[in-house]
Amino acid sequence: MNIASNTIMRPGIFMAFFKDRVVAAMLLMLITLFLIDSNQAFESVFFTGKALIHIAPFFILAIFFAAYAKASGLDQIIARSFSGSASTAIVVASLAGALSPFCSCGVIPIIAGMLASGVPLAPVMAFCIASPIMDPEMFILTTAGIHVNFATAKTITAIGMGLMSGFTILGVQKLGYLRQPLKEESPCGCGCQQARIADHRAANIYWRFWNDSLRKQEFVIQINTNGFFLGKWLTLAFFIESLMIAYIPAGFVAGLIGSSNSAAIPISALLGIPAYMNGYAAIPLISGLMELGMTPGAALAFATAGAVSSIPAAMAVFALVKRPVFALYIFLGLIGSLIAGYLYQVYSLL
Repeated sequence: MNIASNTIMRPGIFMAFFKDRVVAAMLLMLITLFLIDSNQAFESVFFTGKALIHIAPFFILAIFFAAYAKASGLDQIIARSFSGSASTAIVVASLAGALSPFCSCGVIPIIAGMLASGVPLAPVMAFCIASPIMDPEMFILTTAGIHVNFATAKTITAIGMGLMSGFTILGVQKLGYLRQPLKEESPCGCGCQQARIADHRAANIYWRFWNDSLRKQEFVIQINTNGFFLGKWLTLAFFIESLMIAYIPAGFVAGLIGSSNSAAIPISALLGIPAYMNGYAAIPLISGLMELGMTPGAALAFATAGAVSSIPAAMAVFALVKRPVFALYIFLGLIGSLIAGYLYQVYSLL
């Protein structure tokens, strides 16, 4: 029976793997490249494999950290910390958003739970803005893929943009606007572990999660889920980076978003909105653009504007709040990324 079951299940798992859109896109690109330019196809495969080997230790550390945070319940400390005065809550939310190990869609039940339990919109918005820009996993991978200075600047930017957004919302609400931010029916559809997070206020923290069979099982699930998610995006991103280096003239990139163009930072921020796949895939993408002449300030603006407006992060907010709140979310993300880009550009020139 077990042998028969395994025989039946394996093709299903195999087919599910190839039905994944990212995997399918990567295979389609690779096949197309082999048909058009077989030499470059081999070079891209070699480049991608070498890049994955280089980042493997950081990749393993990142997924183990995220899995531990989920299995132990460490992630739920975040949702319990939004108490006290509005100003204090905004500061805590900004720090929590930048330092918490939540994926973009994983913030949906957190946001819903906070708003439903009476947490004010201002700290929730601070958390929404800061969370997709940086987390511990992304810091580790950004340090490995770009540089520790860029990872640090991105972390500071996440906190700063969270503070700016939170206090802006607080000011707008004091003027009498945005009193009822939630939609009448706010969906919470996401592939992440919603049920456990939704009950965050009653949850306990188990530092030694391996003593609990259910938490140990969740650890394994998170390892597999995060490993596949990060792995497929990083593989695709490194493959795209190889194509950028091979086919995009360095002079074109330098002219568009290099130091010679005074509008490089605004252009990069706007380009980040449609081009940003997710925070992990953006790391090699940004690294490749910087090698082609993208300035540090433009790179930071691209990274932060794209993170806030990327489909998973934006939909997490759009699914829950009314349109004026969502529009303000996008606006604050864009303005914050421009400010951060110019400040980091000045710093890089010192």
